[in-house]
Amino acid sequence: MRIRKIGVVGAGTMGGAIAALAASAGVPVVLLDIPGEEDRNGPAQRGLERQLKARPAAFMDPDRARLIEIGNTEDDLARLAECDWVIEAIIEQLEPKRALYARLEEVLPETTIVTSNTSGIPMRELLEGRGERFRRRFLGTHFFNPPRYLHLLELIPTPDTDPAVLAAVEGFGSRILGKGTVLARDVPGFIGNRLGVYGMLQAIRLMEQFDLTIDEVDALTGPLIGRPRSATFRTADLSGLDVLRHVSTELSAATGEDFAMPGWVQALVDQGRLGEKTGIGFYRREGRDIFTLDWKTGEYRPRAELRLPEIGQIKDRPLAERLRAVLALPGKYGEFMRALFFTTAHYTLERAPDIAYDLVAVDRALEWGFGWDAGPFRQMDMVGLDTLRAGFAERGLAEPRLLQQAGTQGFYVRADGTPRYLDFDGSYQPVPEIPGTIALQPLKEAGQVLATSKDASLIDLGDGVVLLEFHTKMNAVGEGVLRMVDRALKLVEQDGYAGLVIGNEDPRAFSAGANLALLLSLAQEGAWDELELAVRQFQRATTSLRAAPFPVVVAAHGLTLGGGAEFLLHADHVQAAAELYTGLVEVGVGLIPAGGGTKELLFRFTRELAPYAEADPFEAVRRAFTLIGMAQTSGSALEARAMGFLRPGDRITMNRDRLIADAKAAVLSLAPDYVPPVPGTITALGRDALGNLRYAAWAMREAEQISDHDVAIGEALAYVLCGGDGPPRTVTEQDILDLEREAFLKLLGTRKTQERIAHMLKTGKPLRN
Repeated sequence: MRIRKIGVVGAGTMGGAIAALAASAGVPVVLLDIPGEEDRNGPAQRGLERQLKARPAAFMDPDRARLIEIGNTEDDLARLAECDWVIEAIIEQLEPKRALYARLEEVLPETTIVTSNTSGIPMRELLEGRGERFRRRFLGTHFFNPPRYLHLLELIPTPDTDPAVLAAVEGFGSRILGKGTVLARDVPGFIGNRLGVYGMLQAIRLMEQFDLTIDEVDALTGPLIGRPRSATFRTADLSGLDVLRHVSTELSAATGEDFAMPGWVQALVDQGRLGEKTGIGFYRREGRDIFTLDWKTGEYRPRAELRLPEIGQIKDRPLAERLRAVLALPGKYGEFMRALFFTTAHYTLERAPDIAYDLVAVDRALEWGFGWDAGPFRQMDMVGLDTLRAGFAERGLAEPRLLQQAGTQGFYVRADGTPRYLDFDGSYQPVPEIPGTIALQPLKEAGQVLATSKDASLIDLGDGVVLLEFHTKMNAVGEGVLRMVDRALKLVEQDGYAGLVIGNEDPRAFSAGANLALLLSLAQEGAWDELELAVRQFQRATTSLRAAPFPVVVAAHGLTLGGGAEFLLHADHVQAAAELYTGLVEVGVGLIPAGGGTKELLFRFTRELAPYAEADPFEAVRRAFTLIGMAQTSGSALEARAMGFLRPGDRITMNRDRLIADAKAAVLSLAPDYVPPVPGTITALGRDALGNLRYAAWAMREAEQISDHDVAIGEALAYVLCGGDGPPRTVTEQDILDLEREAFLKLLGTRKTQERIAHMLKTGKPLRN
């Protein structure tokens, strides 16, 4: 059962974003909405335009919007017969959805899958009146907003859903759309919204009870406890307060539980203060300044940072230690966190068997849909079951049956070397693997670590493939990493492995670049011989990847900046996650790339022009100068390919969970007849090209777009890209590497560059001096 074309009915916030995700994945889409009065296709067209303007971007490449055909539900419904999967994403009301299904049943072939993106209406109610054939190819598919960025896709099959239909949607959602799929029971709110909205509501009510501010609650319920920086109220603003009120109202009606929002939150919706979509909600943005709602007065005040010594002492500790420490905080902050943790944990334990098929699905739903570092059951194990029981008893809460079944063992255990979870029948079952993935922790526990240090490790992935994993802060490249690169290359060759993957499971970054703190320290000490040796080692490490007699594949994802991008550029093949934010950003700290990045872009762009006799070779120099000099970064892997960081043959993995497995497969595909590429030469353009680049920098300075030091950086970069200021000459890669290194060290010796590095280390932001 193949899915080659998708139909989306409803071009609103969710429907338009789902269409943008599918098109970004290369899938043709038919997007329909109700007919407009003046332009029949106007609503669908406006929905598409909203997605093109959305921030963060809904499309991974705006050019993919051409894969979306628009239309309206009166004139064009029959066009959905061309689609293999039709997703309904219209108004969240029962009767309009039923009416649409009745029409779809008439026009769609028996092979077309139909799903609803409802956020909480049970499938059994939506299907009332539909025939058996329609029911067999129907299920719920609840995407989380924004669909491009939130990993979760809840699948809600009914007793009538054909298993082949469920398998087709699950496979397509995982592999092509990049989602983490979770099976949910057909109950109001499913898993994510049922627990997520409950937790948000508890945080609001407890804020009132303990007289806290919105800023204080968001400081306590964000990264400190393993949740996103958006925490509670910023998350609500991003979702939309109108959406939150609607979902909570529907949950109250459907479950009989009290999900009602406080009156002051209801008033915000009535006043049109809906959050991010209106620019005002729990927070208000004015230019670069952000103001926070005083929930008692309805006025906005400058954001206030919560400064507690106890929080400062624990914020960098492992999550388990942070959770235990937060529950032990003194005063009203500790009381708030204990009340929030224990009430939401109790609710989760009571409701989990009703909303999910297993507790693993509950954890994955909160991790993938709400960005938690660890789901609720994993967190309960971290704080300890005795702590749970004491917290429940203190609040007069009965011990849930699931906690009784766990006894003293925990919700997750390891038995016979196999990770297991507590099933709802009281037995322990193997934790289900995510298909098509390779998890590193089980390999480490199984003794597959070939070498390790505090900075990096080598892991045997099986089938003759070795993984090099960085594990410094943000996977920054320093001396320890470079030593392990050298060790990896020697080990793979000497022991006859098929090839090497460089990657990791860090959700944030492949590598955020070089160790700036070490560079600055050595420069301030005047250790120039040591610095020159370090730069030579970095260059040797990156260029050795390509010279190795076996394939090296970089599994790049997330932040892949500076030195991280230089590893990417020198790989035989890149297996990139769709969310790849890569670039050579060294100019932001007053430097130029010196790990071979400047050389590689110059050679790559020059070679791309070689087949075209009429092409101007300066275009390659200009292109590299612009990318590096403007510190341009990609917003996705598709953009990275258009910019030149990825080559046409490099591949993109939509699902981050599958990245290492796909990279391993790439190694095995390349290995049988692999021969390393032969180093080449190009013609460096010399003084004429250098003059052009100098003029461009001068013009920008005259227009006060850059500083004098920016001009100096541009001059150094131009000198390298032009091969010096002499006449045109043939240069090797090593010639340009030598110029790179010299320019890098010269800039590092300037006061202004050192000021830029120090400012970046202190604030995380660039300094323009």
